Amino acid sequence: MMPGRINPRQMNQMMKRLGINVKEIENVEKVIIQTGDKEYVFENAEVTIMDAQGQKTYQITGNPKIIDRKEEIKEEDIKLVIEQTGKSEEEAIKALEETNGDIAEAIMKLTS
Repeated sequence: MMPGRINPRQMNQMMKRLGINVKEIENVEKVIIQTGDKEYVFENAEVTIMDAQGQKTYQITGNPKIIDRKEEIKEEDIKLVIEQTGKSEEEAIKALEETNGDIAEAIMKLTS
């Protein structure tokens, strides 16, 4: 057998002998990774879990749509939600993020 040409079944058997199990998560619709200022949205991603001696590693394969979270929500929208609800800026931003920028829904969420 030539190096680099291992059949997938043999590879899985070798990994199992080393205590490494690999499993694909089926029917993944969306994976979102949020950082302080960006959001990485993977639509129809392939997600694989590798479990090596109790330590799990998740691998995401796909092309993310990168969203700048600071540009996503407008300052005037935040101010309007604060004025209408009396809530803090952090609460207003969180509500707008959770409602995808829908001002009316964010206000209802904070006042109910």
